[in-house]
Amino acid sequence: MIKLLLVEDEPQTRRALSISLRARGYRVDAVASGEEALHQALVETPDGVLLDLEVPGADGAELVRLLRAWTVGPILLLAAPGHEGDQAAALNAGADDYVTKPFGMTELLDRLRAVLPVEDSADGPRPGWVETPDFALDLAGRRAYRGGEEVALTDAEWNLLEMLTHHRGRLVTEQHLLEALRGVHAQQAGDSLRRSMAGLRVKLEPDPTRTRYFLSEPGMGWRLVVP
Repeated sequence: MIKLLLVEDEPQTRRALSISLRARGYRVDAVASGEEALHQALVETPDGVLLDLEVPGADGAELVRLLRAWTVGPILLLAAPGHEGDQAAALNAGADDYVTKPFGMTELLDRLRAVLPVEDSADGPRPGWVETPDFALDLAGRRAYRGGEEVALTDAEWNLLEMLTHHRGRLVTEQHLLEALRGVHAQQAGDSLRRSMAGLRVKLEPDPTRTRYFLSEPGMGWRLVVP
């Protein structure tokens, strides 16, 4: 059973989320402060953390850094609108993704499933192979296919693609994507990121003007959504 640490100071929200998550088979330890969160993570390492960014007792980004000392599991932020700077800081500190309040349970569960590890299956996809209805990727061989034809990608596009597929479904911040372009001159890295992401959309999306897979979240980063 997957163990979740829920850090939420609002009693009604904490209770409602705990009940809903437990009903879906998760084990939930619910706490109301940053201090309690660190204590609980130390006592029993969680498989994943749901963290309210405005929880009392700690700065959100700093709490993410401290929790990272006790868990390698994903950290999903519960963020209020209008706090994009705090979200970005927490993501750069090691959080994996976020949902913006108010959110529906379906949205939360979808984001949670995207960041939680999936058990390997003998009937699952081949290691290093990503397949969508519109394109397929052989990550080990660095080959991309669309409509049965091989698509040529640049080294920069592959570097970004490998990071996005490794974190598929999760938000990857622009800072982390820029790190994938190491070797590119710092002043050119931003332009290279924009050109490379545009190239991936043109080469792999069925309609680059209405993207299905490579989604941009302005000011935050990008995510690869694979159905």
